[in-house]
Formats: sequence, C-alpha cells, structure tokens
Amino acid sequence: MAQKDIKINIIGAGVSGLAAAITLKKAGYHAQIFEQSDAVGGRIKTTNHGSMKLDHGFQVLLDQYPAAQEFLDLETLSLIKFSPASIIFINGKKHVIGDAQRDMSFAWSTIIAGVGSVNDKWKVFTLSRKLKQKNLTDIFNSPETTTLKYLQDYGFSQKMIDCFFKPFYTGIFLETQLQTSSRMFEFVFKMFSEGNATIPAGGIKAIPEQMARQLDGQIQLNTAVKEIVADTIQLANGDNLKSDYTIIATPAEVLVPNLPKSNKPWHSVQTLYFDTDDHGFDQPIIGLIAGDDCLSNNFHFLNDVFENHPKVISVSVVAKHHLTKDQLEERVRKELIEQANIKAGDLIKMMEIKKALPTFDSIQYAMNPTETQLTQNIFLAGDQLSNGSLNAAMLNGKAAAQAVISNIENGIFV
Repeated sequence: MAQKDIKINIIGAGVSGLAAAITLKKAGYHAQIFEQSDAVGGRIKTTNHGSMKLDHGFQVLLDQYPAAQEFLDLETLSLIKFSPASIIFINGKKHVIGDAQRDMSFAWSTIIAGVGSVNDKWKVFTLSRKLKQKNLTDIFNSPETTTLKYLQDYGFSQKMIDCFFKPFYTGIFLETQLQTSSRMFEFVFKMFSEGNATIPAGGIKAIPEQMARQLDGQIQLNTAVKEIVADTIQLANGDNLKSDYTIIATPAEVLVPNLPKSNKPWHSVQTLYFDTDDHGFDQPIIGLIAGDDCLSNNFHFLNDVFENHPKVISVSVVAKHHLTKDQLEERVRKELIEQANIKAGDLIKMMEIKKALPTFDSIQYAMNPTETQLTQNIFLAGDQLSNGSLNAAMLNGKAAAQAVISNIENGIFV
C-alpha cells in the first residue's frame, strides 16, 4: 500500500489527539481528526466572557513538563508565571510560604509562617533538592504509596500536612485526602521545584489552539463518532469511513463494542467566578484556604494574572458536598470574607467539571508505543491511560502515533 493511500484517523481533538497528529505529520503521514464539539482542547477550555478569560477549572501548565518543551512554542504562548509561593489563610490569619531557592523575598515569611515548624520547612528544602536529583524514570519506578503516607514517612508534621500540603495538592490532585500516588506527588513536586506554574496570556485554551495551528485542514469539528469496529468508523450522522489505523484519544469504551466499561470514578471540581472590588495580591499567586470544614480550596485573582483584566476572583471547590448552586455560592462568599477578608461581588459564572481528572490505582509516566495497540486497527491515547497531566496526554498521543508509524514501516498493513 502506498503511503498516500494509508488512511489514519484520530478520534478526539484534545491535546493527546493533537499530539498524535503532530507526531504523524512530522513523520510524513496525514491523519484526520474528528472532534464532536465545536472547539479543540477537550478538557482544556477557556470561555471568553466579554473581556474576561474564564478557564474551565483552575488549570496551569508546568513549563518544565518534557512534553511541553517538545510540542509547544512556550515563548509564543507568552506564559504568565505564578510566583513560587502560596498565601495560606487559616482561621482568618494570613501566612505566606514560598520557595526561597527561586525567590529570596519569600525566605523570612516562609520561616515565620504558622503552617509548620522550622524543621518542616527545612524538610521541604531537602525534599526539593532530593527530587531535583531524581530522574523521571526512577520516580515512576519507585514503590507506590499514598501521598499522605509519603509525607508522613518523610517526617512532616501533621500541622504542615494539614495547613500546607493538603490545601495545595488538593487543588492539583482534585481529591482532599492526599490518596493520590506518591509517584505523582514526586513528579509534580519536581516540576514545581525546577520550573514554574504558568498560564498562557490567552488563557489555558491557547495551548491546544497553538497545537491545532500545526494541523491546518486536518481537524473536523462538530463531528461525533458513534462506533468503531475494525477498520470502519461509523459517524453519528450514519456515514461510514474506512480507516487503516484509528487512534482513539478519548475514553474508548463508549466507541468500541464489547470493550469492558470502566467503572472508575473521575475527580470533579467546581469553579466559581465572582467580580470583586478587591485589588488582588498585585502578583500572580495562589491563595489557599486551610480553615477547618471549609469547602473553598484555592483561589486567585484574574486581574493579577491577565493584563488589563477586570477584577475577578476564581475559587475552586473540590470537597464533596450536597449544597445547591445558591447555597454553594453563599457558602463560598462567607468563607472568603471570614477566612481571607475578601468580599466577593456578583457571581459571574459557576462551572462544574464532573470529569476533571481521571483516577488511578497505579500510575505510570507514559505509555510505551507497543502498549497503545488495542486491536489490529485501533490504538489508544489520552492521559487516562497513565496519569492525569498535560504531559501524559501529549506523550500518550505521541506513543500511539509511534505505534502506528512502526506498523506502517514494518509493513503491517490492515
């Protein structure tokens, strides 16, 4: 079969599907992407609300992700870096803890912050130094335990865990008990120690949009797929397409008949955007609420992040609750004023992201290309296959593409 006659199709225009198509294109192969929604990005979304940029959930790009270095032009994204620190509010009191190795201005506030002992803060420094020296292969081959047990075994006090690690990593892992794998904790801690948490100047959606610009004419939006059987893709409109190789960059069990259904729950998050008269922190920095029984977890001011942005505060709620929308709105308002002395104005938007992050019993760094093949024709991609991160999404898309390329170049035509 001539190369030009090989039909490769990708289902899903999230970052994993986009990374797969880019990898194929670089190798000289054309892939068509089918996306059921009206935009690329999958779970990576930004809503432009007038002059406001409202990301779907608080999402950041860690600029030291290896996949980010490979698939993105970071300079063109005009990344806005968050300060390497957090402002923690505990029962109405404010504490600032930061990485003095990267910004010495946070040294004294970190030492005196009432979130743990001086010994706790020394342990943060030693852990940072240790993980900077530990390569990613060793991290993801390490024995797994929970993040909570990992921190306890390292010797952190319960106060440091409750007042810093729980609120900070709850906002990252989207679960409140630090049950996420210690491998993921080490990986994320290493990325934070070596680089920055960032948001593109255009909002988080600028990431998939930049990737999509490399694929002119290869993305078909508003095109849902009903079913995939062997070399046939059935679209929701009833059309059938022949496909020599299909990469499914979305949960496959809804598309492939007889594939066992995954009963794994997903982590969810609610994000509330309020207007406010508060001027913010005058720098891009994360606020954390560590008060007992608070639903509000992390927050930041959009006017601290985006130039000339209206005064808006974004608040994330991760903990499970049974409140109505109105009740949650009032609860968050109350917590902001009581814990942080911040008055929220009108609610601009409340977003509930039910499938924000996949859950895992065990995590890996990324799939090997040979592990992505489901059937003779079908290959899998997506962060849900290894760990919930932009890095894994891109690398798993790359791996699926590499598997397809290997099959083609080894003469395995279907």
